[in-house]
Amino acid sequence: MPDPTPDTWRRVDAYLTELLVGHDEGLERAVADQNEAGLPAIEVAPVNGKLLHLIARMSGARRVLEIGTLGAYSTIWLARAVPEGGLVVTIEAEPRTAEIARANLDRAGVGDRVEIKLGRGAEVLPTLEGAEPFDLVFIDADKESNTIYLDWAARLGRPGTVVMVDNTVRGGEVANPATENPQVIGVQRGLEMLSRDPRFDATAIQTLDAKGYDGIAIALVV
Repeated sequence: MPDPTPDTWRRVDAYLTELLVGHDEGLERAVADQNEAGLPAIEVAPVNGKLLHLIARMSGARRVLEIGTLGAYSTIWLARAVPEGGLVVTIEAEPRTAEIARANLDRAGVGDRVEIKLGRGAEVLPTLEGAEPFDLVFIDADKESNTIYLDWAARLGRPGTVVMVDNTVRGGEVANPATENPQVIGVQRGLEMLSRDPRFDATAIQTLDAKGYDGIAIALVV
């Protein structure tokens, strides 16, 4: 079986997106508004947004925690997955970005299911302690803080909570033991934590999609 070329994987991604995700005005306008505002184009690919949505539904998640909101593309996917009375709590560090996300959520019709917490994750997460545990946690923020976020995912979760960590392959650089990139080092530390911390049972997979070559880790709080 031949190795995929960038042209091949982008063509396949476009095919799968068209076939299994389709077009959605709320999602597409959220990305358009994010791009128009000059925010980085680092939202998850459509097929991965659908994956988040399906895993949230499969796990029966009623309370979801997202660390890293950006323009709320993945937030919309998650909010559409929770049942009536469910809640997505999403953390965003930048006030202007949070305003864009709120407008996108409201326009997509899921604003009533989402609470945006403004501030850096490491500062906001301790304020959530003592509330009802989260059923699913999606980590997609600064990679240097992945171990902090994973620790809080376990603390704020329960046995059976699903934890997903985005951008875990970084174009293959994650396997470079000599890397000096602080984001890659943060990813490595997070994966090492998942491998040794008894609170987690985890795996990770490589992905090829519209965003290029990367990966995602999936863990269960045990």
